[in-house]
Amino acid sequence: MNKREAEGCARKNADAAQDRDLSANPSSPIVAVFRVFQQELDTKHDKYERLVKISRDVTIESKRTIFLLHRVTNVQDPEEVVNEADIKLDAVRQKIGLIAEELRGEDIYQFHRAFTPGIQEYVEAVSFQHYIRHRCLISLEEINARLVFMKAEKEEPKGSAVALAVGAQVLTFQVTPADYLLGVADLTGELMRMCISSVGNGDIDTPFKLSQFLRQIHDGFSYIGNTGPYEVSKKLHTLRQSLGKVEDACYALRVRGSEIPKHMLADVFSSRNTLIDTEDGVV
Repeated sequence: MNKREAEGCARKNADAAQDRDLSANPSSPIVAVFRVFQQELDTKHDKYERLVKISRDVTIESKRTIFLLHRVTNVQDPEEVVNEADIKLDAVRQKIGLIAEELRGEDIYQFHRAFTPGIQEYVEAVSFQHYIRHRCLISLEEINARLVFMKAEKEEPKGSAVALAVGAQVLTFQVTPADYLLGVADLTGELMRMCISSVGNGDIDTPFKLSQFLRQIHDGFSYIGNTGPYEVSKKLHTLRQSLGKVEDACYALRVRGSEIPKHMLADVFSSRNTLIDTEDGVV
């Protein structure tokens, strides 16, 4: 054994002996410091998992709201469906309030990946409802203005199991611009489905309005280009597919609308969209 190998073995033995000393002496300051680190990491991981669960609930309830809103093309009173969606979205906002409470005093970007899927789905649902009611796109400021929550602070007196309310604290949740853009990109798919449903019910005007609206959204995303978040460029392809399907439906209505009976329009467009998906490699 040469001199260098001997020094390496001695260093390893010294490190092993030091580890044994630390484990045998839990009151060591080094062990105490690492126990603090362990507690901080465990607390962060627990908070992350709680945020994932809340985000999953937000996603599920937002999807149910979107499914509900698609009924507006089949009912005589769309406002009743929209009002029912308001109730569901209020429940979703209460869950987002739990996210805001978990993030109190925390860096939002440390936990962003935990709740971003739910927030994107919420943006999609609330923007879909806003379009049905106002025929325009909701802004990021309007979304954030509804995410203000009042949380009552409680105090537990000594010797009593009853908590007393001592005041209220205002909590706010700010949807990031990236989550807003990704939610709007997903909205285009729902508008495409709304277009096909409208045609099936004999509504020939809605597809042309949706086509113009989707072109405006597409133009806005085109201005962003490669300067925005990476996920935006990936969803731009899906946005173009949705716009292409709506434009194809408008073209068929304009050229062959008088030839096809209204009750057969939905079947014709469904078969055309299936053919387009097959050519694009979508199964």
